[in-house]
Amino acid sequence: MRAIKKLLLLIMGVTLMTLSCTKIEELPSYGNGQAVTIGPSKFAVVPAPADSLNTVLSFFWTSPNYATDTSNIKYILEMDSTGRNFSKKITREVIGKKTINFTGRELNTILLNYGFALGTPYNMDVRVISSYKNNNERLTSNVIKVAITPYTDPAVLTATASNVTLDLANAAVNAITYNWTQSFAGYAGNINYILQFDSAGKNFVAPQEIPIGNKIYTKTLTQGELNETGLTSGIPGGNSGKVEYRIKAITAQGAIAYSNVYNVTMKTYVPILRFYMPGGYQGSTGNGNDWDPATAPELIRDLRSSVLNKMYYIYLYLPAGAEFKFTQGRAWDVNYGGTGGVLSTGGANLTVPTAGYYRISINRVTLQYDIREGRMGFVGGATGANWDPPSVFPTYAMGQPANNLFVGLTDFTTGGWKLIDNNAWNDGSNAVGETRSYGTASGSGSTMEVNGANFADITTAGRYRVIWDGRDVNNIKYEMSPATEMRLVGDGINQVGVNDWDPPTSPQMTYSGNGVWTITIALKAGKDIKFLAGNAWGAFDYEDNSGGITALGTARKIKWEGGDNFKTPAVAGTYTITLNENAQTVTIN
Repeated sequence: MRAIKKLLLLIMGVTLMTLSCTKIEELPSYGNGQAVTIGPSKFAVVPAPADSLNTVLSFFWTSPNYATDTSNIKYILEMDSTGRNFSKKITREVIGKKTINFTGRELNTILLNYGFALGTPYNMDVRVISSYKNNNERLTSNVIKVAITPYTDPAVLTATASNVTLDLANAAVNAITYNWTQSFAGYAGNINYILQFDSAGKNFVAPQEIPIGNKIYTKTLTQGELNETGLTSGIPGGNSGKVEYRIKAITAQGAIAYSNVYNVTMKTYVPILRFYMPGGYQGSTGNGNDWDPATAPELIRDLRSSVLNKMYYIYLYLPAGAEFKFTQGRAWDVNYGGTGGVLSTGGANLTVPTAGYYRISINRVTLQYDIREGRMGFVGGATGANWDPPSVFPTYAMGQPANNLFVGLTDFTTGGWKLIDNNAWNDGSNAVGETRSYGTASGSGSTMEVNGANFADITTAGRYRVIWDGRDVNNIKYEMSPATEMRLVGDGINQVGVNDWDPPTSPQMTYSGNGVWTITIALKAGKDIKFLAGNAWGAFDYEDNSGGITALGTARKIKWEGGDNFKTPAVAGTYTITLNENAQTVTIN
């Protein structure tokens, strides 16, 4: 029995050895693999914008014959400009596949990021590195050369309108919005966009440009801005014409693409003209450089329809003997002088005999000018002058602390009122020397109208502060606030019961008329104070506008738009403080 078992085991062993030897002989031999051979679908590629999303170039390679399943084999395709030995290569990786495809836009982005010029072919070296998925057994293929030409990939420009009638009265209203797609889509760097325009049919030989910025895809133009493009393109004001627009895109490396052209037909209008007053007075009065239109004060435009773009005026201080002229725009190209109330192009310098505040008016169409005292006062049933302009000056006059700025305090009863700059009502002549009265039905902070409606009726009698503010010549407005009290606040008050920076316990100043407040009080040395027209923060207040002057007896300029506190004297003691709102100064004696 044992002999039989031994014989069976021997037969089984021989059989297994035979089978094993047969199986090993049938297995293929892989070894360590071999470098692949790569080839392209084309050796020269010239894609067009229409090819952006289409495959335009493919690369194929042989098997590396690694001892593993194909799903475990990694391929890295490397590409770089010929001659750089792949020092600035870009890479694409695939697993298990022996091919990689490129769309036109993908190739274009690669060449754009290298900074290559559009329309010029560039030789690119390409190779493949194969390995196991864990990066073992890395083998590098042969290098092939492919010529690739980058192409323009422009934005697509659209707009919200193609026919627009423009109007000066709606200059600030949006007229058109341009929208465009990204140029060089897929490019990751900065792209600067510019909106170009030119007269239709000129093919952008010498286009005008509106800068847009980086990665911005929309631009809205107001009627005024669109009108400017029409005028600049040669469409006279009041006429119709066509302007062409396109988007210019510039990559960080300098590649440029132009969008499609978008045409807009428009009827233009005569724009607002601006006038300035250069002269020998500028440097000494803080109005820029002498005889320099670029820094000269601008005249206010009279916005009444009957004199729009015709009548201009200004309220300002001039020293004795000051000479000046008027320029249309901030250059000498169009300038006016004159004598005897008559303007002439390039005429003689105008002058004033004595120092003071003046109202100067010009009419560029009738070529007339007027120079008279610059003043402003209260008139109306709610004022002491009633509706009688001859009673306004000097009793109910406002102070003029700066160009185009008047400040005044007066006691109002109930009723209507206006502000007026002469001792007679305007006569409706629209003459250059006529009176200007001001009003509006809107509340404090609103834009005033020349010879317009009355201000809203005073419903609560009392003393009020009124500011006529034309420092922004584009918005002549007024401010009005109660002027029943003025308090001295700060940490520089040396008085029992007065807490630092505490309005309710701060002492009140005495009003002596004509915008003047006074107080005699003990002050601490080198501390801070300011003036508050109420017993709580939030009321109208004045800060220092003198640049930090501390000299006793010297008038310091004040401001109400926010600023530094006033400094008390260097020596503690009792002082008299005078706040003059009409003159907009404060003096400590």
